[in-house]
Amino acid sequence: MLFDTIVYGPIHSRRLGVSLGINLMPTIAKLCTFDCVYCECGWNQPVSHPLLPTREQVREALSLKLSSQSSQLDVITFSGNGEPTLHPDFLGIIQDTCALRDQHSPRAKISVLSNSTQLGRPDVVEALRLCDNRILKLDSAIDATMHLIDQPVNPNLSVEQITQWLSVFEGDFTLQTCFLRGEYNGQIIDNTTSEELSAWYAMVQRLQPKHVMIYVIDRATPLQTLSKIPAPEMEAIAAPLRKKGINVIVSA
Repeated sequence: MLFDTIVYGPIHSRRLGVSLGINLMPTIAKLCTFDCVYCECGWNQPVSHPLLPTREQVREALSLKLSSQSSQLDVITFSGNGEPTLHPDFLGIIQDTCALRDQHSPRAKISVLSNSTQLGRPDVVEALRLCDNRILKLDSAIDATMHLIDQPVNPNLSVEQITQWLSVFEGDFTLQTCFLRGEYNGQIIDNTTSEELSAWYAMVQRLQPKHVMIYVIDRATPLQTLSKIPAPEMEAIAAPLRKKGINVIVSA
């Protein structure tokens, strides 16, 4: 499922409410630093000259949509066909979005769904600090599993590197994790084992995010062998963190 416009929706997000989406990636193919086995946008596709919308095009499209929007928005969400923080003008676009939000829909929150791979860039960190919701992903605390599920373009990316980047927000972010099972190229995928959960709980304790958002696959995935984790099991995963006072949101 690819988004064919810069601004889309509003749609009802099971995690965020009434959400107006912004896609900063190409409209013809996914462009991402991950190639997650569960991504609803499908696999990364080779694009020789990926055409990204300009800062001006994003501002104009969002201004037009907000000025004509009659219903109340809960959130303006940066997601779309890949990793939004890859856009070279991400900081400027966020600044424009804050100004337009304040003008047209001041009650709406600005959220960014990110895979955390660009947090080594100071401009991305600055932009995310301007947002209301920094929803930052890490699907496993074990390198081999993270690579199996998320298929990072950078083969040297590690959980420790991402964790260090996340630490810069001093807990002022939402940690997002997708739990799933399946098989890929003869390898078992399962980030719900006792070993996985032990490492994941330790990572959460280290980062102390203000929210933890755990969810299951909800739409068609490019890898057909994946299975959805039952809701009671997701609640059981959340329980130990809730006992420690950590706010866990379960979308199952």
